[in-house]
Amino acid sequence: MKIATLIARILLGLIFFVFGLNAFLHFLPAILPLGPAGQFLSLLIQSHYVLFIGAVQLVGGALLVANRYVPLALTLLGPVIVNILLYHLLLSHAGAGLAILVTILWGFLFFRYRQYFSSLFVLRTS
Repeated sequence: MKIATLIARILLGLIFFVFGLNAFLHFLPAILPLGPAGQFLSLLIQSHYVLFIGAVQLVGGALLVANRYVPLALTLLGPVIVNILLYHLLLSHAGAGLAILVTILWGFLFFRYRQYFSSLFVLRTS
């Protein structure tokens, strides 16, 4: 199980590191889809919000690859993954396979590091 965790952590980290770096360096071709999906992406690009998303992806991916602060990296990447998944399920089905793969990898890692998140699931604090 340790090897599966290592593979999932590095794979998820590399995915987010590369796509986060792409927000700044633009080495992957960007083709905007038509319709609401394209309008949504163009709004993110024009407002430079995509740079913030890219920075969160870059930091989260780097932390996972470096095996440092893994629970923090999972916490940073969780909301990003939810938005990626919702985008691909609701606006543009192209690329949904990678979004589902990323969600599965994140869920597996969250399960493996669940002891670090256990204090969040306390019914009452006092």
